[in-house]
Amino acid sequence: MSGERNPDSSKKVIPFAPSKTFRPEVQQPGDPVDRSGQAIIELLQQAAETANSNCDRAMELAHKLSLQLRSAEERIRELESDTNHFHDRAQRAEKWLARIYKDIEEKFFNPQSGRFEQR
Repeated sequence: MSGERNPDSSKKVIPFAPSKTFRPEVQQPGDPVDRSGQAIIELLQQAAETANSNCDRAMELAHKLSLQLRSAEERIRELESDTNHFHDRAQRAEKWLARIYKDIEEKFFNPQSGRFEQR
């Protein structure tokens, strides 16, 4: 019967923490079982408090970082807008420079225009 379950065996359920209706029998104050049980409960309480504290700090940090991220995203949008603005200005300036260059070429260096006199 290695690995087989005996259907007649009864299952014992051991609660993790005593329920409100659980009334431990009065034991001697120095009973090692009671001291161990109480020590475990206290350690679990400390672990729960530490976990809650860590969770609270993590939530505060996440909120702070979320605000910083929103601020950074807004700043990125502003910088992108500025970049687009100055890119458009640079393109317009290049067009003006090309037009001015063309006008100078036509008016001063084009021998067919008749306006340029050689001395």
